[in-house]
Amino acid sequence: MDQKKLLFLFNPHAGRGMIRLRLADVLDIFVKAGYEVTVYPTQERGDATRKIPLMAGRFDRIVCCGGDGTLNEVVAGMLQSEARTPVGYIPAGSTNDFAKSLGISSELEEAAADAVGGRLFDCDVGEFNGKPFAYIAAFGVFTEVSYETDQRLKTVLGHAAYLVNTPKSLKDMPSYRMEVEVNGETNYGDFVYGMISNATSVAGMKNLTGDTVALDDGLFEVTLVKTPQNPYMLGDILTNLLSSSDSNSPYIYSCKTDHIEVYCNEEVPWTLDGEFGGDHQNVKIQNLHHAITFVVPEVSS
Repeated sequence: MDQKKLLFLFNPHAGRGMIRLRLADVLDIFVKAGYEVTVYPTQERGDATRKIPLMAGRFDRIVCCGGDGTLNEVVAGMLQSEARTPVGYIPAGSTNDFAKSLGISSELEEAAADAVGGRLFDCDVGEFNGKPFAYIAAFGVFTEVSYETDQRLKTVLGHAAYLVNTPKSLKDMPSYRMEVEVNGETNYGDFVYGMISNATSVAGMKNLTGDTVALDDGLFEVTLVKTPQNPYMLGDILTNLLSSSDSNSPYIYSCKTDHIEVYCNEEVPWTLDGEFGGDHQNVKIQNLHHAITFVVPEVSS
């Protein structure tokens, strides 16, 4: 019987470059699990997306190591591939929201062991104007922080680096007048923030999208935050966003849907999985049900 083959693709710059120091330990875990391993360090942004369609069909498992941006590239590459190779994920970024949502450990060796010894999970991902994303598309206040923060600063400071360049007052917050079509309804309003997500953790915070999230139900969680007009309104918004249950604030619109369309009379900068997703006036977002098979930890008894 031929030996199982594994492609290990990693971002050497993610997470303070820790994977480079522990590469031998990770590879040993893979080999002991019965895999012949091919190692590929990504060379530049977008490299994983280009490589995956060319290589996925030759392997029984793909394991990627990096931050949310690396995972985004792997998801995009897998959707371009004809193969349905299971994907394991070793988180090594600053926030690792999607890994937390999947229950994947932040401990490198534990995540590596689960990537080859866990169970298969058919997970939803998203499509944004034809471009794939793993777990979140967002616009507005704070969303520019992750992609505008220098990679060297992320490497030194980790999650604290995301506090750089945040708005200092209400007048500094970007606001967009939008028309939003979702679930057969049309909503008009001025919004300071919006996210269409499939995750239980966003920006490192649990339950920001509510406490009824399932990553395989074919539905996104939609959160649209109205532009605050005064500190009281802002306080109500923050209190509800940071609570551990679904929001009931009149200033926050939330729902579940498998698709949504957003129109604006100006170009709006969006982020996809924490990376810049371009400036757009019109946006169509679609849930791709069970599109990627991830390897996740076994459910504890």
